[in-house]
Amino acid sequence: MNLLPFSQRLRWALPALAAVALTSCNASQTTEATTSTATVADSMMTAPATASAATAPKAVQPTGAKPAWGPTIAPEMQTVIEALASLNPKPIETLSAQEARQQPTPADAVMKVMRDSNIPVPPSSADTMSRQVMPGVKVRIYTPKNASGTLPVVVYYHGGGWVIANLDTYDASVRGLVEKTGAIVVSVAYRQGPEHKYPMAHNDSFAAYQWVLRNAASFNGDPQKVAVAGESAGGNLAAAVSMMARDKKIALPRHELLVYPIAGYDLNTPSYQKNAQAKPLNKPMMAWFFEKYLRGTADGKSPMISLVNANLKGLPPTTIITAEIDPLMSDGSLLADRLKAAGVPTKYQNYTGVTHEFFGMAAVVPQAAQAQDLGAAELKKALQ
Repeated sequence: MNLLPFSQRLRWALPALAAVALTSCNASQTTEATTSTATVADSMMTAPATASAATAPKAVQPTGAKPAWGPTIAPEMQTVIEALASLNPKPIETLSAQEARQQPTPADAVMKVMRDSNIPVPPSSADTMSRQVMPGVKVRIYTPKNASGTLPVVVYYHGGGWVIANLDTYDASVRGLVEKTGAIVVSVAYRQGPEHKYPMAHNDSFAAYQWVLRNAASFNGDPQKVAVAGESAGGNLAAAVSMMARDKKIALPRHELLVYPIAGYDLNTPSYQKNAQAKPLNKPMMAWFFEKYLRGTADGKSPMISLVNANLKGLPPTTIITAEIDPLMSDGSLLADRLKAAGVPTKYQNYTGVTHEFFGMAAVVPQAAQAQDLGAAELKKALQ
């Protein structure tokens, strides 16, 4: 097991997890994407450290046996999964979209682990503001504190199967990228299914990318140095934005960071079969996401959904990160192979012992800190 000393792990207790100050990461799920002004979440993202100076942080250790679906799971990852189970989430695939948006999230579980382990939240390293892209679509702009001059920009797309989650849910990932790249990160709140079916989220995501190119100078961003990044459904959106930019002769992103992207419509890949019952993402949930966002099977075969079967030539250099215990691992691995075959410079890294959603858990999961380091390093090189 690749474990960092505890003192080092504290470095990765990113201020994003200060969303503990909010009543819930999910309380605004149904309104976040349509709010055009700064929200309460924007102004409350930084919370004071929750552990007193006299209270020493405790090691992050699970209490139970390894789950049958994850015999190789790392102890810190298992602790997060146990914390999530203690919040009593209902199976997403049994709920309506509205009900699913109110369920506890892996981000909530990380906050619980931090509280239980007396891991403090350090001061925020980013300032945020909200801007409207167009009716129904907003962005939250994260700027490194005390930054000066013109900075590169990363346009980030959150996960949630194009149906659930919001900007707050993935705040930890964004702040990690801000801290490690020194770039401005623009996090996009696109419209979601089933209220807004395919290709709405994809079109919104491309519109947000174009908005950044046009308006970067207004928030001290460099429109000549723009990259895209995303997790899960957001990784799919980031890649689709690159494809749309290529096809519409718009300036290509300098780089794309795709973290466990949805890259195909095949629910019988090796990792879907091996990790069918994994947590926090399983095969039934993925089928539910597809049913809620897509209009039918024809959409699933679209190159914007089935990236592994798309024309990938001419896309920007790409970094793909996957998790071992994840139905989507094969998607990411195959996409990396297809990109390389298309002549796209591609770096691929799979992290063992971790599950879907691990990337934003750098506060408690060492592999997340390592993955953020890798993704940030590749972005920094591309944005020089």
